[in-house]
Amino acid sequence: MKAQIHPQYFTDAKVICSSCGLNYVTGSTKQSIHVEVCSKCHPFYTGEHKFLDTKGKVEKFQKKVQVAAEMKAKQASLKKKTDEKGERKVKSLRELLGE
Repeated sequence: MKAQIHPQYFTDAKVICSSCGLNYVTGSTKQSIHVEVCSKCHPFYTGEHKFLDTKGKVEKFQKKVQVAAEMKAKQASLKKKTDEKGERKVKSLRELLGE
């Protein structure tokens, strides 16, 4: 094995959960590790159903849903206006060819 190419290994690396505050010690190449969710507070392990929104993804999704609903309502109102003006008469092939 070559010397001086491997990272330093810390046997007492601290892992800190930012949501529940749990601290525990493990081995790692980093002195301290900060995690957003650990096994004590993760919904899969706790059985609780909650949203883990770390970067505003839930709000972003809800905004997209709202915009889509507004566009759907706008399209429906435009279609309603064209129906009120009068339906277009669908011509047959014979009428299109002029026979």
